[in-house]
Amino acid sequence: MTDSFNNFKQIISNPIKFSFFLFSKLPAAFFVGLKLSSINEKDCVIRIKHSWFSKNPFKSVYFAAEAMAAEMSTGLLAFGHVFNRIPKVSMLVVKMEAQFVKKGTGILYFTCSDGPAIAQAIENAISTKEGQTMISKSIGKNEKGETVAEFNFTWSFKSK
Repeated sequence: MTDSFNNFKQIISNPIKFSFFLFSKLPAAFFVGLKLSSINEKDCVIRIKHSWFSKNPFKSVYFAAEAMAAEMSTGLLAFGHVFNRIPKVSMLVVKMEAQFVKKGTGILYFTCSDGPAIAQAIENAISTKEGQTMISKSIGKNEKGETVAEFNFTWSFKSK
């Protein structure tokens, strides 16, 4: 694990610091109740629970709450790989696609396993000094391990 990613992981894995990060930078995610289940250089898992803040009228998790969890699973991986980088690298979602397979109820886990591809896109952005895009996938599963949704986020990385 690189030192900068390891430093990021130590900060973001602390539940109090993660909650403060959400509350100060992403208040909607804080109120919906997103939780970091695990993160390393390859994978990130975000948990969301069906609750009053995340519900829709159909007794399931609102699609936008699912999208927040999915985006965070890809975004924290990307953020960890650009954390304290020299030169600095900007990151931005430029496209999102979603497929909803099953009603999301109970506790959902959104997993992204694209850490190596994200790291490579960032390295390419630095070495070529040109913007790079890549598609990162997040798969949401319920407590039974059944897929409830799949999201594809196109991320853009640019060296500053």
